[in-house]
Amino acid sequence: MVSESGKQGVINLDRNKPIALPTLKFGNDRSFETELHRRVYEYFDTAGKNLFATVGVYIKAFSILVLFLCAYLYLVFAADNLWKGMLSATLLGFAVVGIGANLQHDGSHNAYSRHRAINKLMALSIELIGASSYFWQWKHNRIHHRYTNISAFDTDIDFGALGRIAPAANRLWFHRRQHLYIWLFYGLLTIKWQLFDDFRSLIAGRLGFHRIPRPGGRDLVLFIGGKVFFFTIAFAVPLLYHPVLHVLFFYFITMSVAGFILSMIFVLPHCAGESEFPLPDKTSGRMAYPRAVHQVRVTVDFSRNSPAVTWLTGGLNFHREHHLFPGICHVHYSRIAGIIDVVCDEFGIPHKEHKSYAAGLAAHYRWLRTMGSPTA
Repeated sequence: MVSESGKQGVINLDRNKPIALPTLKFGNDRSFETELHRRVYEYFDTAGKNLFATVGVYIKAFSILVLFLCAYLYLVFAADNLWKGMLSATLLGFAVVGIGANLQHDGSHNAYSRHRAINKLMALSIELIGASSYFWQWKHNRIHHRYTNISAFDTDIDFGALGRIAPAANRLWFHRRQHLYIWLFYGLLTIKWQLFDDFRSLIAGRLGFHRIPRPGGRDLVLFIGGKVFFFTIAFAVPLLYHPVLHVLFFYFITMSVAGFILSMIFVLPHCAGESEFPLPDKTSGRMAYPRAVHQVRVTVDFSRNSPAVTWLTGGLNFHREHHLFPGICHVHYSRIAGIIDVVCDEFGIPHKEHKSYAAGLAAHYRWLRTMGSPTA
């Protein structure tokens, strides 16, 4: 099923033979993870805080939903020229990012509240923006978090023929220019989710190479209902008032803004020279490091000192913190980052950071160029 070329270090999978989620073995030494959890949870106990959303996070969620509603209504019913339409479409794109990175993300990790119903409600907000909460749970929570940056396992680092962002991926001749062209495709991420990926997963019963159960019963009803709702607000309602080309144009602007920002939230922490792309040992199938150490080595924070970036990305600029403690609400990441830094230093575990958003973009650009080079 999985074959490796020892000569080139390339993993090739038969895309026609999906596999069930395998269990990768990580290192057994959990001393770093144990001490890290002790320090972090001691902080919450000492500070008298819980792990979940504060009142401010709920106000933030409400403000994002208000922005989404107002930008949508203005775009569809009030914008009477190109520039007003572009402005409202851009704001709507930012609102889509806000919903995806703030509401649904914490909700899907059960980090919003200790009450299951609130987490479920927040997780379902992804249906508002055209994606499926069911397939997100599988793709993000169960696959990406389990196999972060491991080629042939983590579907988020599989760009197919479009690009090469992992050393174990095949290089094609046109990847030599991927550092120039791939930015255009990042904007298509949200459109691809909405119009193609979820339906492909539903039909094929897989994500990448992983075989997953198709939604049934209530999950299938939610999937269909969510898609019908989204296509209604994205296309059916606007088409009652505007020409087809106008509707498609502003849909493209909105989702390109959202797609590019959401793409950057992923690629800046995981796809740069500062991050690692480890593979299982060829003989034992075991990863070199314990799970928590693995997460530190494959994840890079960015713009930790920017309140604006932290607000918009739902704290996912503190990406290492999220991968180590996905069940803690994002509002606390900035407070536990220093604790994690100290414990990493004590255990001699390297941890990296892009000091700014621009530095993260530059690092990703360099990585794309390196991975596309014939000598990489």
